[in-house]
Amino acid sequence: MKNLASCGTRGHNSDMTPLSRTNDLNRLINYFWNYLDIPSTASEISGEWEPHFQIAENKDAVTVTAELPGVEEKDLDLQISADGYLSVAGEKKNMSEVSEKDAYFSEITYGTFKRTIPLPWDLDYENAAAHYNNGILTVSIPKSPDEKQKFKKITIQTKNN
Repeated sequence: MKNLASCGTRGHNSDMTPLSRTNDLNRLINYFWNYLDIPSTASEISGEWEPHFQIAENKDAVTVTAELPGVEEKDLDLQISADGYLSVAGEKKNMSEVSEKDAYFSEITYGTFKRTIPLPWDLDYENAAAHYNNGILTVSIPKSPDEKQKFKKITIQTKNN
């Protein structure tokens, strides 16, 4: 096992990059976890489902995007607090009736979720807008006029000798 995880330069491993060694180690760990039936992620351990988020900003707004496949719009609850926290809660429901004894294999996770994300900007929460299409939630929150003016271009002056 030591040789699999080491960064040796002998033999056929000499042309391997650190990234390929890391991938090999990850595959080995996943093999053992699957063999022993040990959960590999925090959501698997807790039995909860957790969606993935992306936060981006431009000069005018902050956009939060969440992947929510299998969640219906009516099962979502979206709130934003005045102190800058965006909370997304909902439920991904199991639409088919398959008992565990009848299932051969399943990695599909169902259940409730709630994520609260801090937004470290001065934003205009009153004008926030949300759109939900094909399992993708997009929340756009405009920046306040004060936030838009927080950055100032600094001129670089050269020193003459």
